[in-house]
Amino acid sequence: MPRFAANLSMLYNEHSFLDRFSAAAADGFRAVEYLFPYAFEPQELARRLADNGLQQVLFNAPPGNWDAGERGLACLPGREAEFRGGFAQALAYAEALGCPRVHVMAGLAPQGAERARLQATYEANLAWAAELAAGAGRDVLIEPINPRDIPGFFLNRQDEAHRIVQAIGAPNLKVQMDLYHCQIVEGDVATKIRQYLPTGRVGHIQVAGVPARHEPDIGELNHAYLFQVIDEVAAECAWAGWVGCEYRPARGTVAGATSAGLGWLRGLG
Repeated sequence: MPRFAANLSMLYNEHSFLDRFSAAAADGFRAVEYLFPYAFEPQELARRLADNGLQQVLFNAPPGNWDAGERGLACLPGREAEFRGGFAQALAYAEALGCPRVHVMAGLAPQGAERARLQATYEANLAWAAELAAGAGRDVLIEPINPRDIPGFFLNRQDEAHRIVQAIGAPNLKVQMDLYHCQIVEGDVATKIRQYLPTGRVGHIQVAGVPARHEPDIGELNHAYLFQVIDEVAAECAWAGWVGCEYRPARGTVAGATSAGLGWLRGLG
């Protein structure tokens, strides 16, 4: 069975954020991920991890002005200094939290912008980030995101992401393979797992039911089968990553909603 990490930005929302660590541990999770740590001191987050026997396996670099709708800076010409400052902050948090990987969001393509210029900016920023992260022993991840959830997002497809990683050639630059986004944009998910996992370029996987982004056992994807595929391919290629549970519990923020919806996980044995 894959190793699962609870996404604390989406799960356990009936609790305050800092109390979600203990809630996840009580349900048997041994790792967590979330969008951003920057509202909290790293020492406080590190204490929550240690107190609950949890590993931090992923978080995002600063995305720009999230509340104003920004979803990353990496592809935006003229924002390079802000991107670099934010990424340096992310690496400091990764060091404090023992987190091996940081996700860099590509950003929204400005209307009318020349895609070639955005691509060049994106690749230059990623190459710089990967070099800096290598010195700290961290991986940099990029994630294709479907344009229905984030209209205008610069990176949408698995093949695009892998071409970028190959073009830059940094061994610590990898793809965050979210099966929810993959299904919406491309489909044929099991085949893509078999195609990309053995390349060594997949640093992390995430799951959610399609189309409503609820529990993995709700919707059109057969996640029990996909987990078997991950296990099979991982055994063949020695992939030892985590599968992040990045979904919205179907019962929302009702007390116990996340725990009540974990039957899919308990059923995996």
